[in-house]
Formats: sequence, C-alpha cells, structure tokens
Amino acid sequence: MSPTVVRYRVSLPRPHTHLLEVEATFPEGEATLDARMPVWTPGSYLVREFARHVQDVTASTVDGTPLLVRRVDKQTWRVDAQGQAVTLRYRVYCNELTVRTSHVDGTHAYLNGACVFVYTDATRELEHHVTVDAPPGWTSFCALGQRDGAFVAKDYDTLVDSPIEVGPHTPLTFSVAGVSHEVVVWGDTPADPERLCSDFQRLCEVQARLFGGLPMSRYLFLLYLTDKGRGGLEHQSSTALLFPRTGLATGRGWEDLLTLAAHEYFHLWMVKRVKPRALVPFDYSKENYTALLWAFEGTTAYYDNLIVRRAGLMSAQRYLTRLGETLTALHSTPGRRTQTLAEASLVSWVKHYRPDENSPNSAISYYLKGEVVSALLDLELRRATRDARGLDDVMRLLWERHGDGSGVDEDGVEAAASEVAGVDLSAFFERALRTTEELDYSVLSHVGLEANFRPRESASDRGGTPPKGKATEARPKGWLGLTLKGSATVATVLDGSPAQDAGLYAEDDVVALDGWKADGAALVARCEDKRPGETVRVTVFRRDRLLEVPVVLGAKPAEAVWLSRVDRPTEAQKAAYQSWLGAPWDEAPGAA
Repeated sequence: MSPTVVRYRVSLPRPHTHLLEVEATFPEGEATLDARMPVWTPGSYLVREFARHVQDVTASTVDGTPLLVRRVDKQTWRVDAQGQAVTLRYRVYCNELTVRTSHVDGTHAYLNGACVFVYTDATRELEHHVTVDAPPGWTSFCALGQRDGAFVAKDYDTLVDSPIEVGPHTPLTFSVAGVSHEVVVWGDTPADPERLCSDFQRLCEVQARLFGGLPMSRYLFLLYLTDKGRGGLEHQSSTALLFPRTGLATGRGWEDLLTLAAHEYFHLWMVKRVKPRALVPFDYSKENYTALLWAFEGTTAYYDNLIVRRAGLMSAQRYLTRLGETLTALHSTPGRRTQTLAEASLVSWVKHYRPDENSPNSAISYYLKGEVVSALLDLELRRATRDARGLDDVMRLLWERHGDGSGVDEDGVEAAASEVAGVDLSAFFERALRTTEELDYSVLSHVGLEANFRPRESASDRGGTPPKGKATEARPKGWLGLTLKGSATVATVLDGSPAQDAGLYAEDDVVALDGWKADGAALVARCEDKRPGETVRVTVFRRDRLLEVPVVLGAKPAEAVWLSRVDRPTEAQKAAYQSWLGAPWDEAPGAA
C-alpha cells in the first residue's frame, strides 16, 4: 500500500436501512490522528452538521489491532496513532434526497463526499482513492478517473467535489468539443431521452464557445427525478440535479430543467475554478464568508436563461417574459428595502438557507437580485462600449486571470467590469450592491425596452406579461398583504401591509371573511372584489383560540413587472437588441 494515499472503501450491505459503511485508511506519520467530518458542502452555504449522521466509529491499525478512538467535538474523532497507519470504520445514515446530502435505499445510492468521507488536515493534499463495493447488478458512476478499480482524486477537495451515484442505471451519452458527457437518471426515465441529450448538448456547446473550450476531460450529469423538489449543486466535473418528474411533461417545466442544467454547467468556470479568494482553500470546519455570492450565483442565474436562449431553445420574447417574472419576484419581496445585495451574499449562512416567516420582509436572495443586477450590468457594459463588449467579456477576463483557482478579491469583479467598460462603474456597483435603493432600469432603453409595473391579477400571477385588459386597470382592488400556505394558513404578513397594521400573524389559520367561510383562494378573491379603504372582518384560529380581526384593505401594489418595446425605436436600439438577444427586433413573438 502506498504510504502517500488515503484510501476509502464504501459498501452497502443493507441499503434498505439507509446505512452506508465506510472504511477510511490514513497513512502512517501522525502521532495523534484527528479525523473530521465537514460541517458544510461547497456550493451550499449553510452549516449542515453532517457528523450528526455518523455512528459506530471504531479504529485499528491496518493489521487489525484495535486503537482507542474518542470524539472530541461535534465533528472530530481522535486516535492515538503513535505514527502508525490508521483505519477508521464508521457508518453513515443517508436518507435525505437532496443534492447537498446523501441518499441510500433499495434503488440506488447517492454519495455526496462532504457528508461521507472524513479527512485529516495533514493528509488533505494527498491522493484519495475510493473503492465502492456495489450490490450485484449495480454500477458506480463518478467523474473521477479510475485506477485498479478505485476512483482516484488528486486531493481531498477534489474527492469532495466528485459525487458518486451507485445503481442499476444505463447512462445516456453525448459529446461536446471532444469531451464525453454522461447523463445518469434516477427515477423514471424521461419519455424522450434523445431530446434530453440533444438539448443538454446544445446548452453545453454554447458555453464551450463562450469560454473557448472545456476545462475537464469528461463530465457527468446526475439527474434525480422525484415527486417534488428542485435544485442543483455544481461540482468540478459533474453536477447533481433534482427535478420533479411531472415537470417534464409541460413546456415550462422542460424550460425550467434546461435553465437548471445550464446554471450548474456554467459553474464549471464560475465557482469551481474562478472563485472568491475567501474560499481558497475551503475551511470545512466553519462558515467561509464572502460578499461575492451575488456575482458567482446571481450572474450564473442571469446566464442560465440567456444560455437557453442562445441555444435556440427559448424565444427572445419568452426570455423577456422570464426576465419580467424575475423582476416581479424582486419587487414582491419587501426585504429588498432592508438588506443590501452585498450583505445578502455575506450572511447567506444564516439568512438565505434558513428562511422563516419574516424572511420576505428582512432579506433578499442574492440569486434573485444578483440576476437582475447582472442583467443591468450587461446592458451597462454594452451601452458604454457601443455593443463592442459585454458581460461575456468580463467572464472571459476573470477566467483568463483566475481560472487557476487562485481566487478573486472581493473587489475583483467590479474592477474587471470597469476595465471591460473602459469607464468607472463604481457608482453603478455602489447603488446595486451596497444600498437598498431601487435599481435603475433606465439602461433598458439601450436595447429599446422599458420596465412597466402593474398590480398582480391573481395569486398565481408571476408577472412578465402586460395586463389582460383595460377592465383590470380600471378599478383598484382591495389588498390584505399576506401570503398563505396550505389551504388557509398565513405564511408571511408583509411589511407595511394592511394585514400587519391590523395585527394578523403568521401561522394564523383563516376560517372566515365577514362571517362567511373562506379558504385561502376565497380570502384573496373576495378581498380583491372590495375596494381599498373598505373594512373586512377576518376570522382566524390563533393557537386554537378563535379571533376576529378587522382589517382596512389597502390598494394592491404595482409589483408585477413586464418589459415592453419602446414605440419608436432607433436603428441603434434595434441593433443593440439583436446583439444582446440574437434575434431581430421585428421577429414574431414566440419564434425561436
């Protein structure tokens, strides 16, 4: 056995118990061996305490002589190694099917390295080998190369960044820029796997052209089709995608899957290689703070729709509709007036990933506002350079200078953008990142567009489209100012709303309106039938006590946003629009 290798053996003797058995062997050298389990996984900025799922830890020499092992804190096991090689054996409970955790059952095993493999500080830079003892008929899939039947990672960081899927799967394959790509699907196989591969291939090709090639020798998509849930987590040469299987049957659902895949693939460059310097190297034992998540996640969110558009899988008009929906989500969040975008990035550890009933009032998503700021930045760059350059050039500049993983300083993205623009953009960034002022949408005029605002027309109204008719605008509708969950439970009472002023609470269960039974949908509809200034009586159960709360209705705020074209565009605006979205100004709405 090589003295310079950390070796793991993983087995699943009883997958229905959701238990994974791990054997970790560390080479000789340490007098005291402290084996640690990460508390978070890169790409998901929340302390998840993975060690809570570890049990039955024992230690021995490689020849089997037992060694004393004791737990010294929430994540560390200490062995008096006396310089000998040490083998730790432990089991991990894996029954949380998300892209950030691990899941083992009778159908498969998804192993996310941060919650499976312990490490030591002294051996993090060594090669790490993983052998998987798969059940009969199952195959192990991982982006890592193999040697002598083991997956080989050059160091612990690479191992953590290389999830393993084990199961009776048959992968789908395609190639981009000479690089092999595999798609491994758990759950029901999509009805049209050829379309899935074809569309994924087009998304990857667009990004390969943007950056001038691919930074890896092979790539693995792990796609988990479930009954609910949506999410993705990027890795160095792979990604895990969680998506509701029913969504694949609708046009919007398919569009959402493509944007999710495009988002995670974009992270091959931004996050996995170009990353904030504050994350170099990762500290797996605690929070790693940076104010740059708006750029690395928000900018990626901007590109995910744009890449689908560039791949010809979304029309220009549909792209504008989705951007309007994003703007609507931003303007429907009172927290944008409370938390800056830079702060949202910095405190994601306690805000974004730990939402509560007051989060819409106190916080803003760095994904959401970051996407909008990135769109405006792209247009600012295009306006400053007369469409000679744009955000693509900033991405390529960051890739050229920081693609080696050395890290970007906290002001590095702003400096790169100003360099590309050829003008000082500090005023733009100061307003967008470090104040809670409303964003300036006047730059939309560069591409012949303008932002319009209207009240939402129903609870399901996402915005993005103009009002349906003049009747909608003619009579103001009554507004309570709360959101609901389930059939009639108050989820959030919005800041400054009539409901807040009247004293309605989150977790109130709505029973009736003006003495008549009302569930959530009826409550909203019947309030909208009334006018601002009218008083309604909302009957609720609060901690099992029946209460009646009078509420003076307000006017529905104009928070739904849609983008429209200016009436008399100049030729310069038409050309700028086409340069940005790759579609002629006069293209028919809905055309690809």
